[in-house]
Amino acid sequence: MATDTVVPTGTTRGAPRWLRNTGWYALLTGLSLMVLFPIWMLIVRALSNPTTYVFDRGQPPYPVDIEWDVFARAFDEADFGRQLAISVAATLVIVGGQLITSLLAAYAFAFLRFPFKRTLFAVCMATLMLPIEVTLVANSRTIRELEWLNSIQGLTVPFLATALGIFLIRQGFLGVPRDLRDAAALDGFGHLQFLWRVAIPLTRPVIAAFTVLSFLSAWNSYLWPRAVTDTSEWFTVQIGLRAVSNSTADELNVGAAAALLAALPVLIILILFQRHIVRGLTAGAVKG
Repeated sequence: MATDTVVPTGTTRGAPRWLRNTGWYALLTGLSLMVLFPIWMLIVRALSNPTTYVFDRGQPPYPVDIEWDVFARAFDEADFGRQLAISVAATLVIVGGQLITSLLAAYAFAFLRFPFKRTLFAVCMATLMLPIEVTLVANSRTIRELEWLNSIQGLTVPFLATALGIFLIRQGFLGVPRDLRDAAALDGFGHLQFLWRVAIPLTRPVIAAFTVLSFLSAWNSYLWPRAVTDTSEWFTVQIGLRAVSNSTADELNVGAAAALLAALPVLIILILFQRHIVRGLTAGAVKG
């Protein structure tokens, strides 16, 4: 007579569940330490006196002869505060412009019918294959002709629309059920009402993920700001970092402190949008 095999709670066939979980936690902890170690060393380099840390102690993994005023010196000596303000202003304008243009264009490509719709979408996507180096000379010449050198509009206008945002948000809009569109039409919703009250809430994770990508791209831009600014009063934070990195050997920690300050806005954005980014990446992974 056959008998049923009882598997004790908390175990599976093979290794016990607690042992497998311990292995995964150990692996993830090791990977996290690998990612965080360079950041820790940057903090150590920023706080330590460069001469003592590099030449006397041989760069140990802990702060040496700590200089707590290094962040204030990064603001004062390199005019880093002004550069941060310019970068924040330019980045916010670019992200806002890209969100508006991407939402409207994606809505048109997803829900509206008009002549040459597929052709126009293909042309729009083809711009993704053009790196900034291809259009740099022509665009910078246009900025000079418009007398937009050393200005917010010169830093931002060429980037107020992006095909990547149109593509990502359009894909999210295509997932909106047809029944919702029909119900919204019966309720008398216009295009802008449907966009704001139905389409955007349903695709919020995708929009949040694109917002982070747009912010990172604008914040880390170096080539374009360098091409359209010729005075230090309009340098962005990335240009400022390059200037600080060329400082003397006894001020190497100032460059590390400036790099940490430049990374703070990125860290804040990732923390604020973390939940939406995870939802956007895992959307559609589980069905049913």
